[in-house]
Amino acid sequence: MAPKGSGVDRMTELELFVHTAELNSMSKAAELLGLSNPAATRHLASLERRLGARLIERNTRRLFLTDVGQDFYRRCKGILSDVNDAVQTVDATRLNPGGVLRVTASLPFCMKHIAPLLPAFTQRYPNLRVQLIAANRYFDIIDNNVDVAIRTREYESDSNVTIRRLAEMLRVVSAARRYLDSRGTPTNVAELAQHDLLVYSYANHPDELRFTQGDTMVTLPVKGLLEANDPQVLRAAALEGLGILVLPMYIVHDDIVAGRLVPLLTDWQLPKLTINIAYASRQHLPAKSRVFIDFLVEHFRQMDYERRWNARTNLR
Repeated sequence: MAPKGSGVDRMTELELFVHTAELNSMSKAAELLGLSNPAATRHLASLERRLGARLIERNTRRLFLTDVGQDFYRRCKGILSDVNDAVQTVDATRLNPGGVLRVTASLPFCMKHIAPLLPAFTQRYPNLRVQLIAANRYFDIIDNNVDVAIRTREYESDSNVTIRRLAEMLRVVSAARRYLDSRGTPTNVAELAQHDLLVYSYANHPDELRFTQGDTMVTLPVKGLLEANDPQVLRAAALEGLGILVLPMYIVHDDIVAGRLVPLLTDWQLPKLTINIAYASRQHLPAKSRVFIDFLVEHFRQMDYERRWNARTNLR
């Protein structure tokens, strides 16, 4: 039968024994470990009982190690030193992780919200090397050894993947002034069908637009003049006056604020877009992943992106 007692108890027993030998006092060793004197006595008795040997002799005046105790002390001292070194190594890795961090996100997100952060991130964590995989399709995180993925879908079908929300934002209909001057400005959802639409083919429902206004919902079938699997291509085409664009605010916010794109049908709403951080589920998140996620989340908080990307005042 296996001896009773947890690993934590056994480590405490070893620490108590070593400190008692070095301080020549069980009460001082107990104080150092935050134990009561009765608890210290029980721990030492448990250790000696499990070993079947007397380690410490005590009388009213002094305490000393037996021959067996002296040999056990030397071995325990080395073991505890190795454990302490291992803990310090883990702490150092946790505070300053190293290795390769594989991150994947869409090309627009990589360009606007990851690449600009990398100088500050790598300066803070100089032992980390970043591999950035820019792709508008979703890689399997586990099969492709991805540490962190930025997704624009609300859930993961794989239960082995954990998601953390980064931001939620409006999706906006907009166009360049030159297009509107040439083709006119749609004043209701139905009129959109008479216009040239620029369609993101990887949207959740690229063949339709679902608008709501209070309790009213209108679904508009979509047939685009231009379809593309990268929203930056569509944005560039819209800025040149090719057609009407439907994209989330994280891509078009600056263009709308600067007046390069004009928001349309602002009294209607499209389903919001959620950006999540996804990573493999495990009991302890690797330090390299944790520091990157925390860095990105803190940056988004400092920049107040979610509030800015949901402010309807930008659409007036």
